[in-house]
Amino acid sequence: MTAKVTTAIFPIAGLGTRFLPATKSVPKEILTLVDKPLIQYAVEEARAAGIEDFIFVTSRGKGALEDFFDVHPSLETSLRNSGKTELLATLQETNMDSGHVAYVRQHNAMGLGHAVWCAHRLVGDQPFAVILPDDLVVSDKPCLAQMMEAHAEVGGNIIATMEVAPERASSYGILDVESTNGAIIRPRDFVEKPKAGTAPSNLAVIGRYILTPQIMTHLHQKQVGAGGEIQLTDAIAQELRANPGSVHGFRFSGERYDCGSKAGFLQATVALALRRDDLREEFGAFLDAVAPRSPAFLPDAMPKRSVAAG
Repeated sequence: MTAKVTTAIFPIAGLGTRFLPATKSVPKEILTLVDKPLIQYAVEEARAAGIEDFIFVTSRGKGALEDFFDVHPSLETSLRNSGKTELLATLQETNMDSGHVAYVRQHNAMGLGHAVWCAHRLVGDQPFAVILPDDLVVSDKPCLAQMMEAHAEVGGNIIATMEVAPERASSYGILDVESTNGAIIRPRDFVEKPKAGTAPSNLAVIGRYILTPQIMTHLHQKQVGAGGEIQLTDAIAQELRANPGSVHGFRFSGERYDCGSKAGFLQATVALALRRDDLREEFGAFLDAVAPRSPAFLPDAMPKRSVAAG
């Protein structure tokens, strides 16, 4: 029987330098898409997938993030006394239950693999999810929930994948595909950020993972990979070579936005705003007035969908 996944790691120790000066005093993960911080989309996706325990791998200067998920008694009292029940409910959605949230410091920026490894004592010998909030996925069913269903079917390690333009492959971990069965892909290997023209496919790894404890064992070796960092993809590739069939790619349904870039962050903001009943008409009219748009992005042509982050 496949073990249930109830813990998620959120690696958020990065400095967010591409968003300076905004991130000089505010963590990038607190920057808002419409009216929610980026990190809240990721947490809501995790909750929708059944995650109960949340581990944030942080660094110096992330105190505002910890405060965001704490209760705010005086503000709650003010809203309650003012009869603002809807706002109170919205505020309380950001609260984390005591004992179900933990913060771990990554003291040195040694790569994504190292950031995940920093949580190894809290994860123990149980499978866990990893969510990168920079990757926002908009879909009918949240991306991690889709992956949970695949995990229940095949077990092992599940890696979210998507097709990218061949010229962009060198920016991602890429699957060397052995076979496919619907949305589930069986890889023979992974290549982290291959040189231009050498990628074995255009199926890229994005920031959603369901991983077994064996991945932490590989990360514990602290082997340095591409960019002089400890790469999570390298540890997954090690597990695949040691136990063929233990790793599967998963082609998720939805649209992914790279919120680690300014262009991607703006694209995600527009996409989310156009899906909001309270904003679509007014914001769509503004966009019509300032720039011509493709029919694919007209408000009436855009389905109403749930939003999952990353």
